[in-house]
Amino acid sequence: MTDPIADMLTRIRNAMMVNKETVEIPSSNMKKAIADIMLKEGYVSDVKLVEDGYNGKLVITLKYIGKNKPVINALKRASKPGLRLYTDVENMPRVMNGMGIAILSTNKGVMTNKQAKAENVGGEVLCYIW
Repeated sequence: MTDPIADMLTRIRNAMMVNKETVEIPSSNMKKAIADIMLKEGYVSDVKLVEDGYNGKLVITLKYIGKNKPVINALKRASKPGLRLYTDVENMPRVMNGMGIAILSTNKGVMTNKQAKAENVGGEVLCYIW
């Protein structure tokens, strides 16, 4: 697999399209950090790490409005293995005029665009969620 973060976002997007309650994703520290941000920002309802004797699996419980309208409207991968996308504090991306979030990998850890701006750090833009 050349892009595990894109695989994670695609698994979540596909599970939302068929109204699944949970989605299982092979675990890594970066994916766990992204899932924790999604949980903290209210895009998913639960994130669990299940040990399977290998690296473990992330079990993400998706959040819906009513019965079949997902809270997440779109997930978009920004930085790709072939074309990395970096930003500084002055050019921090705004998603849907502040209604969505951008997730960044900075030297202070993985955080949202709002947290990065508050901490005055830039970094690699991983994905956009709205």
